[in-house]
Amino acid sequence: MSNWLPRFVYQRGLGLIYLIAFLAAVFQFVPLLGEHGLLPVPLYVSRVPFRETPSLFFLAPHDWAFTFAAWFGVALACAVVSGLSDRFGPWVSAAVWAVLWLLYLSFVNVGQTFYAFGWETMLCEAGFFAIFLGSSGTTPRDIPLWIVRWMEFRLMFGAGLIKLRGDSCWRDLTCLDYHYETQPMPNPLSWYFHWMPRWVHHGGVAFNHFAELIVPFAYFAPQPFATIAGLLTILFQLLLMLSGNLSFLNLLTIVLAVPLLDARLLARVVRERVPEVTPPWRGTRYLMTALGVAVAALSVQPVLNLIEPGQVMNSSYDPLHLVNTYGAFGSITRTRYEVVVEGTADAEPDDSAVWREYEFKGKPGDPMRRPPQIAPYHLRLDWQMWFAAMGPYEEEPWFVNFAAKLLKGDRAVAGLLRENPFAVRPPRYIRAWLYQYRFTTPAERRQTGAWWKRRRMGPWFPAVSLDTRGLREALRQQGWE
Repeated sequence: MSNWLPRFVYQRGLGLIYLIAFLAAVFQFVPLLGEHGLLPVPLYVSRVPFRETPSLFFLAPHDWAFTFAAWFGVALACAVVSGLSDRFGPWVSAAVWAVLWLLYLSFVNVGQTFYAFGWETMLCEAGFFAIFLGSSGTTPRDIPLWIVRWMEFRLMFGAGLIKLRGDSCWRDLTCLDYHYETQPMPNPLSWYFHWMPRWVHHGGVAFNHFAELIVPFAYFAPQPFATIAGLLTILFQLLLMLSGNLSFLNLLTIVLAVPLLDARLLARVVRERVPEVTPPWRGTRYLMTALGVAVAALSVQPVLNLIEPGQVMNSSYDPLHLVNTYGAFGSITRTRYEVVVEGTADAEPDDSAVWREYEFKGKPGDPMRRPPQIAPYHLRLDWQMWFAAMGPYEEEPWFVNFAAKLLKGDRAVAGLLRENPFAVRPPRYIRAWLYQYRFTTPAERRQTGAWWKRRRMGPWFPAVSLDTRGLREALRQQGWE
């Protein structure tokens, strides 16, 4: 029974992650990927075979289905967090986890670039193996919990290897000199982390290597070594959460570390009485053995990827995302660029027109605005804007549709923004500039109160209206008009 409390806490934590993920789908999926979204799912499923990316939405690629599935996922996640799903026995519990996995897999497999993140496949993998954990009224099953340890090992060790093989700043310990300023979405403390002494930054990189390359091997050690490794991993993830907005990646990594912890230690924090449990179903031993053999077979490709010089990050080797390979921040950008979107109601889109900026919820915009705390929630549009600034707009086909939506005054898309300067009447023209952003120095911030200092680099997206031929042709080529 030493695994009962770790299993209990792990299941509740994973249910919380599901709740956050499905809430993001409730509020963002339709404007981003709905029937009239930036990358419409109906177009996607008409072009991609089901066997390559299986999803329930092949059956009903409609907004009502997306909305129903998202809210149903929220309800099931609440049932897990509250313990309601456990009250009706192991079969009901397994069914709830299976539906959660199937629903979220369905979102991920049609989510295209807006769901192309490592933590999405992490949640799919963790959710699938949660099906076999049993309910709180049954004896804990060891093999699924060891599978969680194996997943955490691949996550952490893969992230460590990709860094050593990637950017040179990980080897000379200078990556944190840049990371806090150039990461996808800084938070309220990122400015303070950025201006810590250089020796703290360099020590932080060294601790990163220790946490990702050394500590994971203790995940498979007996107690108390596994607990020590789990606590170090949790500490490392908490530091990452304090310094930036990385969606639910860090929180999910913490939850995955829970099965490493000794039940006696957990009992000091979680006051939960162990109930009387029923013995497992007679065929459980054979099912668990088959599950372990299947995971071993599916692990061959991820292990080969770990040892190959050309290691790739965040890849799945099957369309169900069962056993994946992970990694993060193999390279670090030295300079931060941001795309600033503007609109005007004037008749001519020249510099004499009055241009007003659209403000996003999470990404940097107004230099006077303090970076917000968003994580563990995920602002998908804001993240894509960070990627967009790394290249020309032609590499982000969704942006053309985004500009058209703003020109049409689309309320669903405008709802993804913090501030819409044309809420009453849509603009006549839209354009975008590329800016270089950097954190203000302590002296500059004391003097101006600004968190950022920015410099315009040049045009990123030309001024267009709904009558612009190039815009209409681009929309027609993509099938959006």
